[in-house]
Amino acid sequence: MALVSADSVLSLTDQRLVAALQWDGRLTAERAAQVLDLSPATVRRRLHAFSADGTVRVVVSPVARPRDGGSAGALFLRIRVLRGKLDTIVAALAAREDIPFIDVTTSGDEIFAVARTEPGSRDPLVFRQLPSTQAVTSLESATILHVFRLTSEWRHAVLTPAERAALTPAGADPGPASSGSPGPYGVDVDPLEQSLIDALIPDARLSAATLAARTGHPETTVRRRIARLASQGRLVTQVLVDPRRIGLPIEAKLLLHVAPDHLAAAGQALADHPSVHGAFATSGPSNLHAAAYFPDLSALYGFLSHDLVGLGITQVETAIVSRAAKRTPPLGAARSPSSPAVPRRRRPAGARQGRG
Repeated sequence: MALVSADSVLSLTDQRLVAALQWDGRLTAERAAQVLDLSPATVRRRLHAFSADGTVRVVVSPVARPRDGGSAGALFLRIRVLRGKLDTIVAALAAREDIPFIDVTTSGDEIFAVARTEPGSRDPLVFRQLPSTQAVTSLESATILHVFRLTSEWRHAVLTPAERAALTPAGADPGPASSGSPGPYGVDVDPLEQSLIDALIPDARLSAATLAARTGHPETTVRRRIARLASQGRLVTQVLVDPRRIGLPIEAKLLLHVAPDHLAAAGQALADHPSVHGAFATSGPSNLHAAAYFPDLSALYGFLSHDLVGLGITQVETAIVSRAAKRTPPLGAARSPSSPAVPRRRRPAGARQGRG
């Protein structure tokens, strides 16, 4: 992980504005100024700067969580590759629209990824494409059984409880690590609403006037439908920002073994921790997976040696992320899930495959 110079970290004011956008991706400059005790001109200037240099993007979240916390169908993949072939495999995976998240670890030959799939299916990527690739030396997969925390639900802990409460939509929980109810994702979306969501995917902060022009719907209708989608929890936004820019240069992947009678409590404890931006119960020997941000290695050590104590965890494997290769679906044309992710070659001797 490259060291981050002090001047590359955003100011506390900018970090607080990023956090405000995490609570409400379509937050107006006037509302942000009121809650954060800033001038509207300052907020507009900083938001424009964020957009202009790509520091911060607000998008519609690529992943939505069902109300019961269940998984809609996804696999965690841990892929080890021949040294020198890492970038080739990462690029091939990143081109697929069924792979929303890819991380490369500091080991130099290891990739963690999330793949969307049908629950219980023989996914072609896992069963055929990756195992037949000569550059892949091992493959492990685990099915996501339950979602405790999604990245889109993580909040940078730089706001006061009163500020969080003021920014939280009505009916949501302004707790320290909660983004509120995931909402009734089972509700049908009509064509008009779907057209609005599609338009907002690459930029969730588009104005109602711009949305009206792009979709051909009256601006008053657009405003009303956007408000309804937001109030029902069906418009989930996510702030894309390099965690190093907000003072969190260390990201760790945690594979934990937890006794069954502690699994639910441990998963919820991780979800409630301000450092954890992802927590999932999974199949396989590591039945609880988590991802977390830290300001330094000492904070990671404190998390492992103190915060995980008493949760019924019997084993922890920690991998540090060196590069986040992909954190959202490609905004342009993408290859379909059925397309080969990597060149299909004969599987080398000794390669193994784990299935969840």
